[in-house]
Amino acid sequence: MATWANWVGNQSFKPREVVAVSSAGEIQQRVADAAAHRTRVRTVGTAHSFTPIVETDLLLDTSAMRGIVDVDAAQQLVRALPKTTIGDFGEPLWEHGLALANQGDIDTQSIAGSVATATHGSGRRFPSFSATLEGAKLVDGTGQLVEVTRQSHPDHLAALQTSIGLLGILTELSIKVAPAYHLHARTDIMPFDQVLETFEHDIDSYRHYGLFWMPTDESARLYNLAGAGADDCVVKRYLEVDPTDTIELEPNERIDRAYRIYPMVYDPNFHEVEYFLPLERWRDILVEMRRLMLRWHPLSIYPLEIRLVAAEDAWMSPNYHRENLVVSISGQPGAAYWPYLRACDSLFAEFGGRPHWGKLHFMTADRLARLFPRYENFLEVRRRFDPNGVFLNDHLQPLFG
Repeated sequence: MATWANWVGNQSFKPREVVAVSSAGEIQQRVADAAAHRTRVRTVGTAHSFTPIVETDLLLDTSAMRGIVDVDAAQQLVRALPKTTIGDFGEPLWEHGLALANQGDIDTQSIAGSVATATHGSGRRFPSFSATLEGAKLVDGTGQLVEVTRQSHPDHLAALQTSIGLLGILTELSIKVAPAYHLHARTDIMPFDQVLETFEHDIDSYRHYGLFWMPTDESARLYNLAGAGADDCVVKRYLEVDPTDTIELEPNERIDRAYRIYPMVYDPNFHEVEYFLPLERWRDILVEMRRLMLRWHPLSIYPLEIRLVAAEDAWMSPNYHRENLVVSISGQPGAAYWPYLRACDSLFAEFGGRPHWGKLHFMTADRLARLFPRYENFLEVRRRFDPNGVFLNDHLQPLFG
């Protein structure tokens, strides 16, 4: 059997079987058979997770289940198949006068995986993709096709919105979108101290705000960020604008449709940890992370990425009822980076840091119970949807079994 690997190569395994499926009915048949034989099943999105959440016995390939099914412009809702990528939404939604309200630097992830792991963009007024899920059809752990909507089962939806694939295999998603908009994007290089001075003003003033801090002169090239030196920040600030306005642009500025502005190019040369921390503690977090990296881990030269996400209601979202500062750190493939990552985890724990489900983390069931107020409620729903643990694996069993 061929080896499956994720996009950066830090996760790989050999499933017993890989089966391509193209319909909900095929998924139902495969899951029902797996449940009868005590076989575990997972599905794969676009392999962008750094954690072993895909490893399983039977791996279902849903590549054929891609595309937009329907657009309701009046209700600002779009129905899409699970393998539809973030980038797939841009042009079709624009033709209906719509757009995704926010998105991240990478647009090649599947919508099902993005929702299931609370993938996000940046901006204090905007939650993650989990919060955009208004309803879905999925195959549960018994092989039954189930429909969950905000109106019919609000608690089930709150569990499903960030479910890491533990409630079932999504076959169709209903996503809330926004009116189409243009962005005026400005990218500046600023000293760290200047960022501290302008941070509160900027996160309130701009629709999108994010930054990369460079611990060394070598850091910028690792993320294709030209021109920044040691202790500089590459700061991205976006405003929504009327494209008919006359605006004189500088070389570090551009105006375009939103879905053309957000994506940037990443080389798959890093292994990432990402934690969500209370935004109100932003200054302490930035200062302490800078001190930790410069004083104790000077060989960890990857840029530190900072973003913002609004609070939301998904039970297992790291943004559950909390506005967050998102801190992303990376280790170099092949390097002994675990002491650095664990040191960061210890620091994040002091601030009540919650993990990104698709990034490396050091969670235990006890920690999750402390960090997520609705953790036990989520477990109850998970067991109802998957009574035999068909969708668990060796990574997820200790956390959610």
